[in-house]
Amino acid sequence: MIASVLHISRADYEKIRENNQGVFDTYTLHKIVYSLFPRETTEETRRFLFAYKGGDFYEKRILLLSKNKPTEPEYGTIESKEIPSDFLSQDLYGFEVQVNPVRRGSKSGKIIPVRGKDELLKWFSEKAPSFGFEVLPDSLSVSDTDVLKFKKEDHAVVLGKAVFVGKLKVIDRQLFISTFENGLGREKAFGFGLFQIVPLTNASVGA
Repeated sequence: MIASVLHISRADYEKIRENNQGVFDTYTLHKIVYSLFPRETTEETRRFLFAYKGGDFYEKRILLLSKNKPTEPEYGTIESKEIPSDFLSQDLYGFEVQVNPVRRGSKSGKIIPVRGKDELLKWFSEKAPSFGFEVLPDSLSVSDTDVLKFKKEDHAVVLGKAVFVGKLKVIDRQLFISTFENGLGREKAFGFGLFQIVPLTNASVGA
């Protein structure tokens, strides 16, 4: 797998906005990232995830994880490196992930958003084992709960979001690797699900 960072300068940011009728939104980011991976490749080799990290007046950043190395961008500069083979062999990690928190209604069967801090924390902790890990006690927090609104072509799209940060213990290695490579949850095409992790030592877990 390849980890990349796309750096968008202020000048490039303004050019992108100009080409999108003054808009730099979630769908704009979607188009920028998709342009880095040619359509001619197969679905397997075109697999990628991304997360918009924002920035300041001078630069914006987009993190990417992909099967193949992205092409050179039309705007901005990109740095890529291969993830070491032993990166996913640790037991403890710190993590951050932006997700679209939803559940299926027990009666209606419809997809409904999860709201409220306590409900969000409970929802994530309960789902964690299905992704190959368990959240370490008292380490989980949630922030940046918001609603993303944008237009995709002629359609209005509304997506809830939440950013979870915490520490985890791997309980199923293959599931965990799959989660890292394929993302967590829904709406990955719009910047959700990139599992940003960093290995931890036993000493740092207690810190």
